[in-house]
Amino acid sequence: MSVTDPDLNNDEAATPSRKRATLARLLKEARLAFSAKGLAGTRVDDIARAAGVTKQLVYHYFHSKEQLFASVLDESAQDLLADLLTLELDHLPPTEALRVLLMHLLDMYRDDPTLGSLAQESIRLHEHDDAHQSRFARMAPVLVSFTDRILRRGERTGEFVAGVDARLFCAAAGLLVTSGFTNHYIVSTTVGFDTAGAEGMGAWGQYAVDFVLGAVLAGGRPSLGRQPTPS
Repeated sequence: MSVTDPDLNNDEAATPSRKRATLARLLKEARLAFSAKGLAGTRVDDIARAAGVTKQLVYHYFHSKEQLFASVLDESAQDLLADLLTLELDHLPPTEALRVLLMHLLDMYRDDPTLGSLAQESIRLHEHDDAHQSRFARMAPVLVSFTDRILRRGERTGEFVAGVDARLFCAAAGLLVTSGFTNHYIVSTTVGFDTAGAEGMGAWGQYAVDFVLGAVLAGGRPSLGRQPTPS
């Protein structure tokens, strides 16, 4: 690393707010690059250029492309979790609360096209690289506890079957509801329509959420019959 790099020298003397702004800009550009080209296809030079800094400054903060990618994933997971936890669901009947939670997760993937591709790249990184474990592993229990409160409330009212494991439920529900984005090709090919398009996402989301609710409802399960195929 060059100690005469002007960006590095300037950033060392920068105020905390300026450093935060630089990091936020880097993470934003890295998120866009990784979601578009994947980890292997992304060049640090391109991220640095888009963020208006030098490559040396990127490595000063993140040391490697893999660490930069892991930081993008951590920020993404933290933002997603924080958004879900802001939902005020206690006033809703348990079934409706669970539906709102799952549909909100689906909406987040719809509104942020980078989430699906980042999730796919995350699998490739974390399945084969123990050195870059996601922070989500430490954050997941908070979401599990949040969901468990809804499940236990539904159990007490008689809406849900007893004894649903919130950890397994969160994993299964999250994977199923978002799979139209995270496994877009396989799911879309199987069902015969684009699950990331506006109509297709609505059809897949409705079916997936009904499927999940059908697993926990004590009665009055939603119909999972043939659905209209989006045009």
